Amino acid sequence: MKIKIATLGLGLLAAFSLFAQTKEDERLANSASVMKDLLQGDKGLPKSVLDQSMCVLIFPSVKKVAVGIGGSYGRGVLVCRKGEKMDGGWGAPAMYALDQGSVGVQLGSTATDFVLTIMRNKGVDAILNGKMKLGANAAAAAGPTGAQATGYNAEAMSSDVLTYSRSKGLFAGVSLEGASIDADNDANKKLYGKELGAKEIVTGSQEVVPAAKPLVTLLDTTSPKRK
Repeated sequence: MKIKIATLGLGLLAAFSLFAQTKEDERLANSASVMKDLLQGDKGLPKSVLDQSMCVLIFPSVKKVAVGIGGSYGRGVLVCRKGEKMDGGWGAPAMYALDQGSVGVQLGSTATDFVLTIMRNKGVDAILNGKMKLGANAAAAAGPTGAQATGYNAEAMSSDVLTYSRSKGLFAGVSLEGASIDADNDANKKLYGKELGAKEIVTGSQEVVPAAKPLVTLLDTTSPKRK
């Protein structure tokens, strides 16, 4: 009986670990899908903006949550460029959480995808060094789309972060001022199998896990270096 119980326990532990890993893999797959869609057409994220960005944050399927119900966080992925100046190809992803308490009013009954591009060093420092509140730690603005993005120069602008959204298949720039963003440490531990801070993942030599390769490859193919 003891052997059976031990065997059952090990089986449940293995199943739980697989489920946890699958959950993080699913987040990465959904993020890749959102980014791919956002880069298509003239209403999404312009390549000219991505080419100037240092990092991107993708929050797929953020849903409005009723008051008093748990699960009040959007779960997403941060990917940054490699190199001391963050001007090269894209590196290993870090998991992040979006506090949607301040963005709930912008959400309808359907899920909304959010994509944030980090354009300046101040934005990178804010997001890697602890909980970031858009508008307080880093200046945020709705990202330009279509013709508005023509000739956009991040260095000449005051925005550290540009924000985009997609709801019901429609893309638009959206203000997320006041929203809080922080590393999802539990998810990072599950993804990499050990305790790693977001800054360690992004600025270190961490290998890109297999589940993240479609997203990183998409970014490398679309924008291989910062311009």
